[in-house]
Amino acid sequence: MLIETFIRKQLGLKAHTVTRVEETEDYMIIHIDRLGSRLLRCGLCRQRCRKVHSVRQPREWRDLSMRKLPLKLRYRPRRVECPRCGVRVEDFPWAEPWARVTTALSNAVAKLARELSWQGTARQYGLNWKSVATIVKRAVQYGLKNRSRPPVHVIGIDEVSRRKGQVYLTVVYDLERRVLLWVGDDRTEEAVRPFFTKEMGRRRCPTLQVICMDMWAAYANLVKEHAPQAQILFDRFHIVKHLNEAVEEVRRSEMRRLSQKEKVAFKRSRWLLLKNPWNLSDDQKERLSTLVRWNAPIVRAYYLKEAFQMFWDYQQPKRAEDHLEKWMRSAMRSRLEPFKKFVSLSG
Repeated sequence: MLIETFIRKQLGLKAHTVTRVEETEDYMIIHIDRLGSRLLRCGLCRQRCRKVHSVRQPREWRDLSMRKLPLKLRYRPRRVECPRCGVRVEDFPWAEPWARVTTALSNAVAKLARELSWQGTARQYGLNWKSVATIVKRAVQYGLKNRSRPPVHVIGIDEVSRRKGQVYLTVVYDLERRVLLWVGDDRTEEAVRPFFTKEMGRRRCPTLQVICMDMWAAYANLVKEHAPQAQILFDRFHIVKHLNEAVEEVRRSEMRRLSQKEKVAFKRSRWLLLKNPWNLSDDQKERLSTLVRWNAPIVRAYYLKEAFQMFWDYQQPKRAEDHLEKWMRSAMRSRLEPFKKFVSLSG
């Protein structure tokens, strides 16, 4: 089999043919031309066109290497007269419109870019890293456009830190299929709203049944607005985190109120209040008992934290609900603003 015939079959050419193969020191150049008077397709709608309007200057496309030499496809594109779209550049069976690399090379680059950095992928295929970035972007756009979108019932919403300086991304996961659904640029209501309005839409929002999230007011407000039928589930990690922050805020407010002499007993007391009781040493237990004996607000904050932890031990939902409601009433009567704020977040 001639190498021209082999390449033609690999590229899947029907209306084109390989005229010759030119080998240089750096590249193997494949010259392609129109096959006789075969009908060409419109580059926009891919309809067959009978008339050729003009022939443009030669263009080149990078392809996968052959015999350790990078391949280049060289062809003079035709502008066809499409009855539907007007005068358009023809469709290329080996590449996407306006691409400078073939579809085969694009697929290989996109696959390798999942394992290596853009710089490493570019070095592997002898490309510029910007070309790799463009290929990856097109692959992501194609995947988003053609992905299957089954009904979504259980999702998780969380924020991740993108870099230092309180810069966050919001990520949404399908917890049943364990796949990433959507990524937002921030964690504000306006930044996350497109997930419900565009990604899910009015038809798909009613399918949501359970939404697991951080105790962040912006997320809760959007869920109540767009998916009021869904049950909101706060994960244990974030609940305990906000509870510890409430205890710490009470401790700091008391430290600001006390005199310098009174502050001595409260120095290095942060972890005494936040640690679980079974993790405290004997010395820490003795110091903690002295600490809570002398300051009423810190006493209330500490015992509220420990009373809430009993919620996780209940096996019966009704008893857990009764305990939680009783604890919330106690927190609202504690005259501790951080705990009142915690109740409003969880409620």
